[in-house]
Amino acid sequence: MPMSGTGVLDVRMPPPMSTAKKFQLRLSEIFFPDDPLHKFKDQTLSRKFVLGLQYFLPILQWAPHYTLTLLKSDIISGLTIASLAIPQGISYAKLANLPPIVGLYSSFVPPLIYSVLGSSRHLAVGPVSIASLVMGTMLRETVSDEEQPALYLKLALTATFFAGVFQASLGFLRLGFIIDFLSKATLVGFMAGAAVIVALQQLKGLLGITHFTNKMQLIPVLSSVIHEEKEWSLETIVMGVCFLIILLVTRQISIIYPKLFWISAATPLTLVILSTALVAGLKSKLHGVQTIGKLPEGINPPSVNMLFFSGHYIGLAIKTGLITGILSLTEGIAVGRTFAALKNYQVDGNKEMMAIGLMNMSGSCTSCYVTTGSFSRSAVNYNAGAQTVVSNIVMAIAVLIVLLFLMPLFRYTPNLILSAIIITAVVGLIDYKGAYEIWKVDKLDFLAALCSFLGVLFISVPIGLAIAVGVSVLKILLHVSRPNTVPLGNIPGTKVYQSLTRYKEAVRIPSFFIIAVEAPIFFANSLYLQERILRWIREEEEWLELHNSSNILCVILDMTAVTGIDTSGIDLITELRRMLNLRSIKLVLVNLVGGVMEKLQFSNILESFGSEGLYLTVGEAVAEISSSLKTEP
Repeated sequence: MPMSGTGVLDVRMPPPMSTAKKFQLRLSEIFFPDDPLHKFKDQTLSRKFVLGLQYFLPILQWAPHYTLTLLKSDIISGLTIASLAIPQGISYAKLANLPPIVGLYSSFVPPLIYSVLGSSRHLAVGPVSIASLVMGTMLRETVSDEEQPALYLKLALTATFFAGVFQASLGFLRLGFIIDFLSKATLVGFMAGAAVIVALQQLKGLLGITHFTNKMQLIPVLSSVIHEEKEWSLETIVMGVCFLIILLVTRQISIIYPKLFWISAATPLTLVILSTALVAGLKSKLHGVQTIGKLPEGINPPSVNMLFFSGHYIGLAIKTGLITGILSLTEGIAVGRTFAALKNYQVDGNKEMMAIGLMNMSGSCTSCYVTTGSFSRSAVNYNAGAQTVVSNIVMAIAVLIVLLFLMPLFRYTPNLILSAIIITAVVGLIDYKGAYEIWKVDKLDFLAALCSFLGVLFISVPIGLAIAVGVSVLKILLHVSRPNTVPLGNIPGTKVYQSLTRYKEAVRIPSFFIIAVEAPIFFANSLYLQERILRWIREEEEWLELHNSSNILCVILDMTAVTGIDTSGIDLITELRRMLNLRSIKLVLVNLVGGVMEKLQFSNILESFGSEGLYLTVGEAVAEISSSLKTEP
């Protein structure tokens, strides 16, 4: 690398590049950070065609190498998750205020579609509690599922279609970073609040209450439980509590002993069969126990004619689809990546968005509501030894058999067992350990989680989510507009410069004040940075005067972390240099990244700095300027 005459490394400009090339590279970094087309390089046209088909249809990638050994593992895991998916499908449909049969429909078609389009080997697809809760809450605020069941179902299917359109569009346009605004803290608070509301709503089934509030806030739900005490059914309470205890105990056993996962996976279906048999055999004595009732037999009926794209309720359908789409997408991708990391393979987030989106669009045309990857079923799928998405196909076949031949058996299935299953499922959404970790690490993140939790409990599910996202965005704005600045000192015996407050052994360099800016400099923070840097200089001068030390002759800005700058940032550098020059203080810039260096060059500000105003490291700047100060008279 070229050096100056004094042995100091020269600061060089980045290689020249046209504006079009810069724009192309920038777009590539934004939308294609994973370079999805790298496999197509240096390939023949026919090979590129095959790779293109494999990219959009991942089944073509693994199917040719599928073996009988893999099939055995997938059959076992598929049957295992089917035992969980069947009772959960019925339960979650009721959570969304939809006919129970819709939950089974949603456990049949979507898994088949995902098995063709999805890239996760362990994601178990079907209805999930959070999306079901949000859809049920948002639609029920406007349309009653009891008074207008046909309209309610049409709205649910239309919302599912729009959810799929939104999800697929995000993946196709590679805009997946939008869902990153749902931070971990936001989701921890939101899911905990939703879990509490869902659990309390299930008291209707566990207590045998007929007239229950349609509201989803904490106070109305508790008030309804208390005011409807006369409707409580003793036999329902006894059976419900016993089944709930069994479900919670078996869930805890599987958590403590992961190899016994099959116990918690098989328990829901076992209890559904047991409770159905009890109610059917003792119906004369258990007349107070409410049941699902007769369910239609047969596979999913087409529902294209039930979708509507105009009219009074179209706005509600789009809004519901947007929110449930974001939530289900976030959960599905997070679950897929979690298990992919455990098995050391990658899941393409944008391909998953397209797969889940197309799955929901197709599902809405076949009487299915919003589906995605379920964490509980995916965990069971993983522990059962699933090797590919064929486990989803096996699960769908098992659901198909139920739809065709076993539906009359569910006639006497009591609502209480469905409520117990839902409560057991949502208990796992309350991540108190995660909340405690957030509290220890970042108080502002914890505030976002708390706002989300309380918003869901006391206002509404959508508003609680909106509050949490708002707090998260506010946090981003605070970090951006109020970036960190740190005075640096030298650690004796080294060329390392670190924070004076963080490293007590770090010492000030006489005549120098070194400060690091730890963020890009642009219009939102340039004024703040100017005021904060001048304040740092003033405080340093006061400290030097108090300790009878030499005055500041040079201010060094360490710009290692300044990854970008705009015209307002350039004005800041110009104004700061002018103000310091008036006080006979030299301003030096250190370790400018290529993009910042280039913009400063185009603004002609670098010419005013000269060769003694730019350095690669703080150590070189201190050594070079110290020697020049000594030679001055």
